[in-house]
Amino acid sequence: MHLGNLDERQPFTTLDGSTIREIAGRTTLPSQHQSLAEATVPAGGSTTAHYHPQSEELYFFTSGRGRLRVAGEWRDVGPGDCAVLPPGTEHKLENPGAEPLVLLCCCAPPYAHEDTVLTEEPAPQP
Repeated sequence: MHLGNLDERQPFTTLDGSTIREIAGRTTLPSQHQSLAEATVPAGGSTTAHYHPQSEELYFFTSGRGRLRVAGEWRDVGPGDCAVLPPGTEHKLENPGAEPLVLLCCCAPPYAHEDTVLTEEPAPQP
C-alpha cells in the first residue's frame, strides 16, 4: 500500500491554467492507470478551453461556485456536482465568484501535459 497526503503536495500550473496538487499519479504515489488531483480556479479566473485526446476526466466540485462549458454548453457547478468528460471533449471552467473554485480531478490515463490540446489563447489570470 502507498499512502500520501494532500497537504504534502506542491502545487503546479497545468497547461490549461489551473493550479493543481497531484494526490496520486505518475509523479507522486505510484498510480499506473489514473491520477487524482485537487484543482483550484481562483476568484475571477478561468481555465483555457482544451481537450485531452486520451484521458477521460472526472471533475468533483468541493467548494466555490462556477461554470463549466462542455462541448459548447454552459452549466453552473458547485459543491457535490460531478462532471464526466470523455476523451476528446472540449471543456473550460470559469469562476465568476469571490471564492476559489475547488475540485477533485481524476484522469485515466494519468494527467500529462502532452495529452492537453489548447483550443483558445490562454486568458490572463487575476
